[in-house]
This record gives sequence, structure tokens and C-alpha cells, in this order.
Amino acid sequence: MKLVHFADLHIGVENYSRPDPETGLPSRLLDFLAAFDELVEYALNERADLVVFAGDAYKTREPSQTHQREFARRVHRLASSGIPVYLLIGNHDLPNAAARANALEIFRTLQVENVYLGSRIGTTRVQTRGGPVQIVGVPWPSRSTLLTKEEHRALSIDEVDRKIEEILGETIRDEAEALDPAIPAILTAHIAMHGSKVKTGSEDWMTVGRFPALQPSVLDAECFDYVALGHHHIQQQVGSRPPMYYAGSMQRVDFGEEHDDKGFMVATLDPALPVGQRVTDVEFRRVHARRFVTVEVTVRGEDATGEVIEAIRRTDVRNAIVRVLIALTPQQNAALRDNDLRDALAGAHFVATVTKNLLQERRRRVFDESAPERMAPLDALRRYFESNDRAPDYREQLLAHARAIVDGEPAPDDAPRTAAEPAEPLDAADST
Repeated sequence: MKLVHFADLHIGVENYSRPDPETGLPSRLLDFLAAFDELVEYALNERADLVVFAGDAYKTREPSQTHQREFARRVHRLASSGIPVYLLIGNHDLPNAAARANALEIFRTLQVENVYLGSRIGTTRVQTRGGPVQIVGVPWPSRSTLLTKEEHRALSIDEVDRKIEEILGETIRDEAEALDPAIPAILTAHIAMHGSKVKTGSEDWMTVGRFPALQPSVLDAECFDYVALGHHHIQQQVGSRPPMYYAGSMQRVDFGEEHDDKGFMVATLDPALPVGQRVTDVEFRRVHARRFVTVEVTVRGEDATGEVIEAIRRTDVRNAIVRVLIALTPQQNAALRDNDLRDALAGAHFVATVTKNLLQERRRRVFDESAPERMAPLDALRRYFESNDRAPDYREQLLAHARAIVDGEPAPDDAPRTAAEPAEPLDAADST
């Protein structure tokens, strides 16, 4: 029996998009749909027995008609091909009022064959080509649903979180005890876990408010064969008995996920084996996620444009979302040709930013290892003039003037005059 597990599709994340010339749709929307298409093709070609989605179909709780249409098309391809699809409700799928429908409610309303909706904690028995499967669904915990007693109203925020964790743990154990041990059992939950890796950046701005987190031991029940998790965007294993995985998000959202692999989980189960031993293989299947690329360069010489372009060429920016971070001095920045940089980045899918960090030039060490107090005044002055890149002829004139001052002699005729010294004597007419 082959199980495909994915989560956090987040259709509707369209930052760094540009209009697709053929469809007119945002290019980033097509990226997310393409990742979903890879999963669908794999499930069809490999004759998967069950697809479990662990929550967060859309970016917002009220997705557009286009987003709903594209998600439903792919779910229909799976379900109409004989592959049952279990859809769990994540925090992005919940309505903002109890009387409103969740973002996936339409599948239940239309009674779409082979599609099962997990909008409440409970167990669903699904018939697959490989035999029956029990799925215990734990959607995103709703405070208003779980904390209905009057005694809960006086709890602090931290106490509310702990109470929700306690209720979830007890409910999961109750569902587990009611399972038939002769039938494979899957637990799927859209929930945070203590000790799991959290991706800063994308998860920070896509998650609003506080939320409870469970200990892995709460889900470590002997009654389950596999635990399919959603909510965290990093693909990761958080438990081994039973195998417990976050599938991660299906596409990169920002530069915080630049180096993260994206994809879905595939678990192979043998229903003939005893509970706890049925999973014989777990694999992470990567999809072709849009690359995010950072080009960092510190300009060293006078050809700032050439150095930055060379750094861009050393990095594969083709079809990627790119940011360029340049460290340079104000003088180097003045020589930087922005148009040439844009030409060098023409192959990128989207240029997110070109950021310039202006560095203060270090003052040159005039005297190196020589102590200035040990040098003759004229030698020290010569060293100073050389450090300022004075023209040789002008430097010598300045030194001649300084030598006359030191020696107490009249300044040479060709020595440069000070600002207070007039070029010619004023006559009476000029002085008026």
C-alpha cells in the first residue's frame, strides 16, 4: 500500500510574480500549481493507494475562484482515477466566524466521490485499492471549539494553550484506542510540535497569533502506523515509532527558504504486518521548486560594475528569483552602472532587490611602521602628501613652500600661494 502525504500548498502566495504571457495568471501561482501537478502525476503513475493532505490549501481563508478552481481540478484528477484523497483543515483554511464555511467545505457539500474532509477531530475509514485504512484527522485546534466550558474563560493565554494541548492529547488517545488493530491506521494533524524546526521568515508572516504545540510523545501511540503532519514549512522527521513526518511546504516562499528542498512524502505500508511494523519504507520526493538565489559581492577595486557582473555570472540566476547584495564604498558606488547590472540579470525570473551597503573608506596609514615623531618635519609632510595622491609637480611646489617656512627664507616665486595671499598687489583703484 502506497501513501502520498503533502501539506502547506498555500496557493495564492504570489510575491515575486510577473504575468504569464500565455495565461495571464501570476507566474508564482503557476509555480505552486506545477508542484501540485508533479505530485498528481507521481500518484497516478505509481498507482498510489491514498493521498493525504495535511492542511493549508490556500494562503488566505477566502481564496479566489481561480485558486479554488485550480486546486479542485487536481484533486478531481486523483479522485476520479480511483485514488482516495483526504483533505485536512489547516489554520489558513479556517473561516473567521463559526457560521462560515471553511475553504474546503465545497467538497463535502457536493459530496465529491473519493474525497474526504477532516474538519473535526475524528476517525474516517477509507477504502483503497490496497484495502481499508483508518485515518484519524486532527485539524488546526480552534479555541472556540475546544474550550466551551465556562471555567475556561478565566484562564490566561498560556493556560489556554496548555489546556488545548491537554484536550488534544486526550482526544487523540481516545481515537487511537477505538481503532481496529487489524487495519492500517494513519494519524494526520495540522499542528505545531515542540522541538520541531521552524522556518523564520515565511512562517513568521504567514502565521498570525499564538498557537499551542504538542509533544511528539502525545502522538507516539502504538496504534498508528504513520503520522502525517502539516504546518511547519521545513520537511523533517520528528518521530520514529511510528514514523512521524512534516512534509514541508511545496514551494519556496521567500529567501529564508532559499536552500530548502521542497516536495512530498511517500510511505509504503504492508497491511499484512502487525501494527507498528507496517511501514516498510519512507521517501521524500523533491519537486521542481522555483530557485531563490542570493548574489553577494564586496567590491575590491575600481571597476565596481565589472566585479558585480562577474559575481552574477558565477551564479546561476537563470529563471530564479534573485537578490543582489553589494558592499562598496561611495566612490565605487558612483562608478556603478545600474543599467549594465540590469542587463546581466536579464535571465532571472524576478529581481527582488539590488541592495547597496555603502562602506566608509579606511583612512590610509600615512606613516606605516615609522613613528612620525622620529621623522624630520619635511619628511613627514612629504609622506602625508604622497598618501593623498597629490600630483608630483604640485607636491614639490608645496614642499618648496614648506621648506622656506622651516628654513625662515622667502617662499619661491613658483610656490603655490595661500588663500590669503593675493595674486597681484592691489592699486588704489582696485582697492576701492
